[in-house]
Amino acid sequence: MSSAIASARFSVLDRSRTREGRPGAEALRDTVRLAREVEALGYNRFWVSEHHGVPGVAGSAPTVLAAAVAAATSRIRVGTGGVMLPNHRPLVVAEQFGVLEALFPGRVDMGLGRSVGFTDGVRRALGRGKNDADDFAAQLDELLGWFRGTSPTGVHARPAEGLSVPPFVLAMGEGASIAARAGLPMVIGDLRDRQRMLRGIDRYRAAFRPSPWAREPYVVISGTVAVAATPDEARRILIPEAWSMAHARTHGTFPPLPPAGRVESLPMTAKERGRYESGLAGQLAGTEDQVAHELETVLKETGAQELLVTTSTYDRTALLDSYRRLARIFTTRTRRS
Repeated sequence: MSSAIASARFSVLDRSRTREGRPGAEALRDTVRLAREVEALGYNRFWVSEHHGVPGVAGSAPTVLAAAVAAATSRIRVGTGGVMLPNHRPLVVAEQFGVLEALFPGRVDMGLGRSVGFTDGVRRALGRGKNDADDFAAQLDELLGWFRGTSPTGVHARPAEGLSVPPFVLAMGEGASIAARAGLPMVIGDLRDRQRMLRGIDRYRAAFRPSPWAREPYVVISGTVAVAATPDEARRILIPEAWSMAHARTHGTFPPLPPAGRVESLPMTAKERGRYESGLAGQLAGTEDQVAHELETVLKETGAQELLVTTSTYDRTALLDSYRRLARIFTTRTRRS
């Protein structure tokens, strides 16, 4: 029986999460270091994200950070997961990715999302409103037009025009349908809500139209994966992010990651406890054998060609160990196939 793991690609999205008691600048340096480490482990891509005004995330300028990652590595593909297109003029985005591709030819990916900020204050600071996300399909078409040289303005994007930078759509909400109509690869999560993810994938495949960017549907599933020597150690990797998400949903602010030990001693309200336990439930976490079994199942269920791992935690040593163990899972099965 063929292994779905052996035929899939494995990639990393690092959101440059800040940690309690440590400066935001350190989180960015940690991201660059992690990129070098996962490149050596054989991962396919390394992506960075865009967040504005979030205390728990240092990554606010993804194309700048992607340039630093690409300069610090030599083989791994580098990109964004993603640039939030409604926040920017498509011409500027095309120019930025054109520069990246010119500097690091054949290694750059252009992951694009439609979020316009998490709070009213951030949206006001960006000069955007909630409804700006509704224009994503038109913005995407305009952006791709700059690479094709088809803008009706008569302006040419330099050096983007004529370059090939693979675009991906982050399938939040309507993103699956937009990716399908545009004929682009799609990134979809989260691994815990399997049925919703499967519905989005089915919708994407059914509506997909071949394009110059992709002749067939290409599905990247994304989510947290934590691998450790024991199930308890894997669970501890999940604790800081689960608490930060619980805090964000009950207090409206997304804080830096706390150490797992501090979270375990915190008093929580019933609402906080419920959100926290929900954040821990259903994740792909455990020993190498346990995670390999879960990965084989989800890859076969979804038919996905790639897994984008989005794990964040306070303990950077445990995080790197998790990526090493995950790499053992996919490299071992690749050698067997």
